[in-house]
Amino acid sequence: KFRIDKYKDGLNYLINGQVLTWQDKNAPVISPILLQDKGRTYAPVLGEYPLLDNHESWQALQAAKKAYDAGNGLWPQMPVSERLNHLQQFVQSIKPLKEIFSLLEMWEIGKSYLDCRDEFDRTIKYIGDTIDNLMLLEEEGDLINRVDKYIFQVRRRPLGVCLCMGPFNYPLNETFAMLIPALIMGNTAIVKLPRYGSLCTLPLLEAFARSFPPGVINIINGEGEKIIGPVIRSGEIDLLGFIGSVSVATHLINQHPGNNRLRTILGLEAKNPAFILAEADIDLAAKECALGALEFNGQRCTAIKHIWVHESIVDKFLEALCREIDSLKTGMPWEENVNITPLPEEGKVEWLGKLVEDAVSKGAAVINKGGGEIAGNLFYPAVLFPVNNNMKIYDIEQFGPVIPVSSFSRLEELVNYMITSDYGQQASIFSQSGDKAGLLIDILANQVARINLNAQCRRGPDELPFTGRKDSAEGTLSISDALRTFSISSLVVANEYGRDLFLDTLKKGKSKFLKI
Repeated sequence: KFRIDKYKDGLNYLINGQVLTWQDKNAPVISPILLQDKGRTYAPVLGEYPLLDNHESWQALQAAKKAYDAGNGLWPQMPVSERLNHLQQFVQSIKPLKEIFSLLEMWEIGKSYLDCRDEFDRTIKYIGDTIDNLMLLEEEGDLINRVDKYIFQVRRRPLGVCLCMGPFNYPLNETFAMLIPALIMGNTAIVKLPRYGSLCTLPLLEAFARSFPPGVINIINGEGEKIIGPVIRSGEIDLLGFIGSVSVATHLINQHPGNNRLRTILGLEAKNPAFILAEADIDLAAKECALGALEFNGQRCTAIKHIWVHESIVDKFLEALCREIDSLKTGMPWEENVNITPLPEEGKVEWLGKLVEDAVSKGAAVINKGGGEIAGNLFYPAVLFPVNNNMKIYDIEQFGPVIPVSSFSRLEELVNYMITSDYGQQASIFSQSGDKAGLLIDILANQVARINLNAQCRRGPDELPFTGRKDSAEGTLSISDALRTFSISSLVVANEYGRDLFLDTLKKGKSKFLKI
């Protein structure tokens, strides 16, 4: 029931309300899942990936610019209630596509079938919750406020043309977490799909085309440097929503000729630590750390990527952690309760192996049974101990199933680790002592954006702020925060000389902005 035919519409893209098919250079989309047939092992070709050129990306930019029209276009001037109708029409159109999305994503990036379905459901819920929050925001905007001798009205307004670039690990949910608030606030958008995980989004193109006015949403594909570089260098992009590496984000921003006016919303790298204090519940900590480090093979920015354990309990913790990892299921993504699945990125298995080799050569050991073993694109989780700052894995975000573990004796060691880290997204504290946890909370609160108590790091619920410090993020994504992130406060103000004009304008009802 999980078989899938080669996807025939992989060369489609969307510009100015038209679903087009690329007729030129393309590349095969190859599954990370290896199959066997009559003694032959092969990776199935799922479809094609269009290698659009800069002419197509330029057309997408012109379409988005025309639809925005310096804020005077149909979409940014449309009443919020009408924009919501378009979005609700879109949601109804894509609901029947859950199965094809889930199968394509499963075969493309090796994510478990149930997790693919969950990503789709979570995205639908996210859109609905965003609509509800915007309605509350609009109610706030209808208020007439007074301060001293001034009366004023504040509303959120769009910023312009938004370029959205989501990641491969959550190609729908993470991309939509930027795209939906950008659109709903009245911006127009260009989406550049990720190299891995692009096919699964393409069944949605027709729904986008039918649900939104031409040019409001444009979806392109290809080599980023070739199709995105010219768009950024034009200076016509007003917002950049990007989830990926620090180096790529820096490269993109530096290409913009007016990057001081470029609004950036960035979800970048993270090296989230878990701190296991001496008073921790060892079994609970081991279970949460195993799941937190290995959910979707550790290919999450929120994954636990370094574990620090108090030296008095390190042996017991490592024993419990290895036991938890032994209980996790390795296999194909359609198997029930599977945890470890094939890795989609080309060369990733070899790269992880080199990280393990480097750590072992500098004094660490792989302490779990079968750790680091490879079968095709499967990489069995490797627990490394003891890890020190001479090893690459100490600083590098592995984004895969390698778990570095270090021990500590004094709180100062953890403080120094956090202060010197380039990253500051999240951390987890495991303890049963409020006194000890409290000391660490006060330190971490100025180093990371979220502290998890006796639990793994994670993004949700989507109502909570999702951001980071240092090189981990810029801007805040949550259901309510994202609406503000992709918009700006505009207000109309009157003192005693403008009061009559303010009230007369309200009474006449000729302004779309100044109204009740």
